[in-house]
Amino acid sequence: MITTHPFDAVGHDLDGDTLHEECGVFGVYGHPDAAAHAALGLHALQHRGQEACGIVAYDGEHFNAHRALGQVGDNFSSTDVMAQLAGHAAIGHNRYATTGATRLRNVQPLFADLEFGGFAIGHNGNLTNAYQLRRQLTRRGCIFQSTSDTEVIVHLMAVSTRGPVIDRLIDALRQVEGAYSLVGLSPDGLIGVRDPLGVRPLVIGKLGDAWILASETCALDILGADFVRDVEPGEMVLVGPAGVESLRPFQPTRRRFCIFEYIYFARPDSLVEGTSVYEARKAIGAELAREAPAPADLVIPVPDSGVPAALGFATESGVPFELGIIRNHYVGRTFIEPTDQIRHLGVRLKHNANRAMIEGKRVVLVDDSIVRGTTSRKIVQMVRAAGAKAVHMRVSSPPTTNPCFYGIDTPAKEELLASRYDVAAMAELIGVDSLAFISIDGLYRAMGEPGRNGDAPQYCDACFTGQYPTSLPDREEASRQPELSFLAERT
Repeated sequence: MITTHPFDAVGHDLDGDTLHEECGVFGVYGHPDAAAHAALGLHALQHRGQEACGIVAYDGEHFNAHRALGQVGDNFSSTDVMAQLAGHAAIGHNRYATTGATRLRNVQPLFADLEFGGFAIGHNGNLTNAYQLRRQLTRRGCIFQSTSDTEVIVHLMAVSTRGPVIDRLIDALRQVEGAYSLVGLSPDGLIGVRDPLGVRPLVIGKLGDAWILASETCALDILGADFVRDVEPGEMVLVGPAGVESLRPFQPTRRRFCIFEYIYFARPDSLVEGTSVYEARKAIGAELAREAPAPADLVIPVPDSGVPAALGFATESGVPFELGIIRNHYVGRTFIEPTDQIRHLGVRLKHNANRAMIEGKRVVLVDDSIVRGTTSRKIVQMVRAAGAKAVHMRVSSPPTTNPCFYGIDTPAKEELLASRYDVAAMAELIGVDSLAFISIDGLYRAMGEPGRNGDAPQYCDACFTGQYPTSLPDREEASRQPELSFLAERT
């Protein structure tokens, strides 16, 4: 279950200096072209994972699957491929590896023939006790085919003494810890479930007589489907011939939705937990402007994720908003062999300063986060080279000081810039005239809360505070066994 950094060595992220999306899941039931709709839904969710994708469809007798490395458009545009995915129900998955290397055997949805019949599953999130459970299962004779934590759920279902598929899935999920939004497919129908904390999103939609499950509402929009509601934390929904049934099989607990979904991960045109992501990011930018104004002539976003926050910052501060950095959207992951020289030019492959707009101006750069700081430093150098008189940076998240263990691929703690330096030292390293992050209370205020509620926060904000909402058994085991040190970085 060692996590690799496949983007660190290719054109998509030459510096390995971004927080990578987790995964996207999609399901549809009751449509004759279920797989085609799944492919469209996954296309809308491509931002959540670009390494691999897969679809499993069910036609009433057989499960039909296609999984591949690469993006949705590269793998599900062929009529020959889609013709093999007949069925009235289908689930799909976009992958970015937070556990398990980038290999075809790890691409989801995973499928298994179990005692009750076929079962396919797609998972967004991360299990924090997957290694311990995997070890117990292998001792019982289970043979794993992947290094993905999701396969643990399949084996727990296989060894369960319960009868129906739903009871086996509940039995399995009661043994896991961490974050999960799941879509499952069995001969009985489509299944959706969120962990009791509701860390990752999952929504329900309707398209005519067909039902849809998706990570975000933007996947409903591409189909012209209606948003019905969010799957609630700790809820399991069963979609079959009789419609949608809701179960509450887990002990209720206080929800801890991932606040970074609003800052960066979700698409800005999505509604997440009833909130417009775009409006949330603008509100965060406005709060940042109130907390940390800067003497400037222009507010410039670091594209593309910094744009809504920069708009909010500009509106609140009265400083004009301009596109001072232009992004090249056509840089492929394997654009060029990643030599050291090309790696050094990585930022310029993706971004270029708009000299006519920047020269002689004092600018505020607005970005969503600072991870290792290497990209921020190169962007600042680029803006200064374009003639900026002064460069201030404002960040629409608090300092990222801790790794995520719930489905976001973050560097180890010692690699996070904010875990090693204070803000003044970070400003010097990045090369800006001033640097400021939104405060944790300011972030909560922007989200409509009076502030962070001490030891009972309303969101999962562990990457900023180190206050994890679940236990971390695999990480604790890694601290006792140095040979398992990879588990301390992310499970």
